[in-house]
Amino acid sequence: MILLTPQFPPLMKGLAAGPANPFTIACTEAARGTDAGLLPWSLTEERLRAALVLAPEEPLHSAMAAFCACGVGLQNAIGALAPPETAVHLEWTGGIRLNGGHCGGLHVSASPRDPAATPDWMVIGLDLTLTLPDGDDLEPGQTPDWTALAQEGCGDIDPLALLEAWARHSLVWLHELDSAKGRAALYREWKGLVWKLGETVTVPLSDERPQGTFLGVDEDFGMVLKPDTGDTRLISLSTLLEEV
Repeated sequence: MILLTPQFPPLMKGLAAGPANPFTIACTEAARGTDAGLLPWSLTEERLRAALVLAPEEPLHSAMAAFCACGVGLQNAIGALAPPETAVHLEWTGGIRLNGGHCGGLHVSASPRDPAATPDWMVIGLDLTLTLPDGDDLEPGQTPDWTALAQEGCGDIDPLALLEAWARHSLVWLHELDSAKGRAALYREWKGLVWKLGETVTVPLSDERPQGTFLGVDEDFGMVLKPDTGDTRLISLSTLLEEV
């Protein structure tokens, strides 16, 4: 594989991570005080991984909307490069669905983790499956639980072009979060992409797996879940924060 250097917007600084995990690198560098905009990335034949360091200026419960902004940015990027019939959906917990199958996921970490405190840093990570390993190269639709870009007719997409597009589109949506109008625009875009909205879902959290009807979200994109029995509950996006 011949690797070129991806070109990112001026506010972002790319860092080739080689075989290392870009999400771990980004979190480590963020904790050391690196500037926002650092974007470590890693590319193999099978996976595209990247992570973006952010410096929120609002409480964590509100800043978590950046997680959704980067998800919509990914959908926009794939939509611009993939065949028009390709369907991309976003699971509330970060999973990425391509034509209904799992195709990777988004990850998020921040410090501190107090929803009421303004975090010193936040990192949004991307892990996208480009092609399935040898032996799993089936026809599209034959692996509904797990798929890849190549298996869904997107094998001609240049992964570095996709990485560049994710950075650009995510930056646009991140800027939208600076205003109430832009935040509403993000919600409208995200609502049309979210997986299983209005349906029964099981939410795989770190310490429990609540089940119920996914009614919608609050102003900070927290999930409103209606169990079969008991009161409706609100699950904050900050419950998705990962330890690194």
